[in-house]
Amino acid sequence: MFKRVLIANRGEIALRVLRACQGLGLETVVVCSEADKDTEFLRLADVSVCIGPAPLAGSYMNPAALLLAARATQADAIHPGYGFLSENAEFAEQVATAGLTFIGPSPDCLRTMGDKIAARHAMLNAGMPCVPGYDGVLPDDDHELAEKVSSIGYPLLIKAAGGGGGRGMRVVENREALSSAISLTQQEARHAFNNDRVYIEKYLGHPRHVEIQVLCDSHGQALWLGSRDCSLQRRHQKVLEEAPAPGIDPALIAEIGQRCVKACLDIGYCGVGTFEFLYQDGAFYFIEMNTRLQVEHPVTEMTTGIDIVQQQILVAGGEKLQLTQDAIKSSGHAIECRINAEDPATFMPAPGIIRRWTAPAGSGVRVDTHVSSGFRVSPYYDSMIAKVITFGADRDEALSRMRLALSTLRAEGITTTVPLHQQILIEPEFCQGGVDIHHLERWLAEKSARAESL
Repeated sequence: MFKRVLIANRGEIALRVLRACQGLGLETVVVCSEADKDTEFLRLADVSVCIGPAPLAGSYMNPAALLLAARATQADAIHPGYGFLSENAEFAEQVATAGLTFIGPSPDCLRTMGDKIAARHAMLNAGMPCVPGYDGVLPDDDHELAEKVSSIGYPLLIKAAGGGGGRGMRVVENREALSSAISLTQQEARHAFNNDRVYIEKYLGHPRHVEIQVLCDSHGQALWLGSRDCSLQRRHQKVLEEAPAPGIDPALIAEIGQRCVKACLDIGYCGVGTFEFLYQDGAFYFIEMNTRLQVEHPVTEMTTGIDIVQQQILVAGGEKLQLTQDAIKSSGHAIECRINAEDPATFMPAPGIIRRWTAPAGSGVRVDTHVSSGFRVSPYYDSMIAKVITFGADRDEALSRMRLALSTLRAEGITTTVPLHQQILIEPEFCQGGVDIHHLERWLAEKSARAESL
């Protein structure tokens, strides 16, 4: 087991990993950019190192700077958090070449699951249900192309093999638009991901976004830790998550969970990961696997009682999981609201200084945040400043506790998305549970139309 961990990230996830390391008795190194060097929690680390200027390319996305910091501070492992370099196979290889432990899956697994076509093939081979589609070589002839995809049926979804986070996708409504849509998606994919390969899937009209959390060690043991519903999205970005996914037969969830476990064993996966599915009309369809810690991992921690980050660190250190599938029980309900420094109506970033910060507290309330009074929200990075998580014996209690928690949160000096969340939490369809991935955007559009008509 390693002794000192360099945390190659920033913000709330850097603090979350730091606390997990401290709970395991590990020393910590926290890196920061020049824009983050006054962040208060840096003093909690054994060592903090400024690695470069504010722009990501010179700091948090600079492998050379991170590895130099690891050598200079005698760290023997690197935790990438989420985002940034967390799913970068080349960085994971560089870490290993430097004689350090990358706290995440192997470079081979990162490559396989990071390529949507390769991941689709791996999951089909593992018996995982996938969205009907075509991932072969796309012919240049328009007639032949149309014939290749005719069995799928319109509308179709063109997806970039190297895409992610909702980027690199285009809906095609009819045959006439197919060829140009593929060409445009290829151009965008080449520019955004340096990979112009695309594939085609059936476009599902009203799916939910449901996830299965997995945890695997290097000794041949894989576990699934329950489900999450992340359907409340805007422009493919999650706004609110909950566990478990409401209104789905637990037996069906267990069946898909076991398939995820089998898939992990088939590809030799080690670490934490998340299988993402579209769920529609009682059926699950695999879309991708996130080979890292998820932003929404706290809702699974609250419902299972398992510290996922500590388990991730332990298996990376070669430890054998002490958990068994039979012992994992999901109880109660948890909800997470992502609080961003954004205008709640326009979603424009709203950086600035938080003059006064008061976090909610009370029974069943957890707040993951790196901010405090006097914190400067930087324009250089993601606008999320906190995650508020509530737990209750059932969904209604978790919702009630979230409404109360948000009413007591104070972030004076900046604009946040708290008012948006407060409106969502009383919206009838969401309160009923089981909304699809288009629900939030429909609701926002209707709300905007009503406001314009007044």
